Amino acid sequence: MDQSIPSPCFVLDEARLRHNLKTLKTVQDQSGARIILALKGFALPAAFPIIRQYLPGTTASSLNEARLGYECFGGEVHLCAPVYLPDEIEPLLDRASHITFNSMTQWQRYKELFLRRQPGCSAAIRINPEHSEVQTDLYNPAIPGSRLGVPADELTEGLPEGIEGLHVHALCECDADALERLIAAVEQKFGHLLKQAKWLNLGGGHLIGREGYDTVLLIRLVKRLRDIYGLEIILEPGAGVAWDTGVLVATVEDRIERRGTRTLMLNVSFAAHMPDCLEMPYKPTVQGARDPHPGETGWRLGGMTCLAGDYLGDYVFERDPAIGDRIVLEDMMHYTMVKTTMFNGVAHPSIGIWHENGTFETVRRFGYDDYLHRIG
Repeated sequence: MDQSIPSPCFVLDEARLRHNLKTLKTVQDQSGARIILALKGFALPAAFPIIRQYLPGTTASSLNEARLGYECFGGEVHLCAPVYLPDEIEPLLDRASHITFNSMTQWQRYKELFLRRQPGCSAAIRINPEHSEVQTDLYNPAIPGSRLGVPADELTEGLPEGIEGLHVHALCECDADALERLIAAVEQKFGHLLKQAKWLNLGGGHLIGREGYDTVLLIRLVKRLRDIYGLEIILEPGAGVAWDTGVLVATVEDRIERRGTRTLMLNVSFAAHMPDCLEMPYKPTVQGARDPHPGETGWRLGGMTCLAGDYLGDYVFERDPAIGDRIVLEDMMHYTMVKTTMFNGVAHPSIGIWHENGTFETVRRFGYDDYLHRIG
């Protein structure tokens, strides 16, 4: 790892990002779908000039994200949030090309304002097919009784007046075969609405950037929907854009060996900087390390907050790391920087880009003022 890169630091690899974007562009060109960047999964304004070369817009789940997409990315701004707030709906509509309502009560609450204020914006209802292959309930929007999306028995009379689209999001880090089964469930329960709609947003969870993802099947599924129903098809991956496009560089600050447990204390935190590692749970690959064999003792990676569970492991290294050595955690671009906190006031990792020409650019460093402004 180049020593000009500060530690800790999130490092985006421009070449890897362009590789994913070229794949997405191929899917768009061959299927006719529009693929937009889900800001909830990856939001780095310094990378927007690159992404804009391949994708036509963004999708937002809040006013802040909508402003970021509108002011910093440009192009289409799609909105999809569980609720819209009364004092935010008008500035949201000022920026939106598409808006999805999560419930019929939300649509009825804002219908007149929507029709009067933003006739150029197209509205949709989020539907819940009550079909999902997501294993972790925390990330599963289609569990029984979910607050996300309208089930089929609440839409028996057809699309409400003023609604032109349908939005379904029920996948998480899935391949195209899972999308195929999801589409089948949507057709079974909402087929009559597909015939009335102008567009269908298939949400996120499509790991198009992952090696081995079946883009041929994805293209075929999209073309079939367009041919049968005459729909515009929209996809909004977040992780699929930034999958395997960067790392988090950390440093070993201490080594603790106690009662058979060995811990490398790092200058980053899993709780504050990589929450999915504890929530999913997700164990990232670490450069120069592997999982222990049965009966083999490895190293835990300890975070720097006081949370007792702020650690991950175990890992076996080619050479046991020493204090001052760097630890590089792979695939740390998606759902990382967008979810970090400053819990305990710990130092937030810098953000940088490793450019295709072999140079490193520090995009942002964080300090006390950032922490102070977060809390008051």
